[in-house]
Amino acid sequence: MVTPEGSPRRLIIVSGLSGSGKSVALATLEDSGFYCIDNLPVALLEAFGGHIAATGGEMQYAVGIDARNRLEALERIPDILEGLGQQGLAAEIVFLDAEDATLLKRFSETRRRHPLSNGDTPLAEAIVDERKLLMPVQARADMTINTTHTTLHELRTLIRDRLTHTPTQLSVQLMSFGYKHGTPTDADFVFDSRCLPNPHWQPELRPHTGRDEPVRRFLAESPLVERYSRQLAEFMDDWLPVFERENRSYLTVAVGCTGGQHRSVYLIEALANHLRRTDLTVTIRHRELP
Repeated sequence: MVTPEGSPRRLIIVSGLSGSGKSVALATLEDSGFYCIDNLPVALLEAFGGHIAATGGEMQYAVGIDARNRLEALERIPDILEGLGQQGLAAEIVFLDAEDATLLKRFSETRRRHPLSNGDTPLAEAIVDERKLLMPVQARADMTINTTHTTLHELRTLIRDRLTHTPTQLSVQLMSFGYKHGTPTDADFVFDSRCLPNPHWQPELRPHTGRDEPVRRFLAESPLVERYSRQLAEFMDDWLPVFERENRSYLTVAVGCTGGQHRSVYLIEALANHLRRTDLTVTIRHRELP
């Protein structure tokens, strides 16, 4: 990856819950040309970041920081990043998360040992302890990725699409989802489209998705859907520039319907087509679609 001339050198800190996909994220960044270090002690972060800031070149860097650090060290991260920013280093935190039940299942399937578990601390309790320990990092995160419903392939694609470019403008992820599968916890905006006409109740449309022409035609013919889609685009036109002026690098906008197959998919595709006329970086994720 090439950093544009004159822009700050870049450091991505990958953190999050054990079992949420941190290793996959770091490996994906490394495959994309980042210089990566896993499990860097926070005590060395300031020195390492200072070295990057003082070194010329176009290399981009990523480090993994996890709960093996002490709480007082993790609490220093915001101050460390502020100091590095004053030295010209653009440092950002990507935090990976997942529901406790999913983490328990992943550890059970892989038979890995949780870094905070031991003979006296069961796995479920270790996950709770880790979540509390990492709260200062999560609170400072520039992007949170919840991998509860994300496959390894989807996570690799998400990391490549959102992190391996140099962020010269706001990166917006548009996500469709189904409320019956749970509301995404990593979205900045969540819009509910269950009030709109539902193609599910049309037998000939039920097997299709919001990307298919029969469903698109059905929804496009509804004045209510047209009004919702237009006002959603207008809302984004009004507010995305405000977030961009506040130096936000990443934003996730989610639209949900009952099953995540028809209405939300249609609206996300329409919103993506609208936003791609701007200079924003836009990616799409249909959470419930294969």
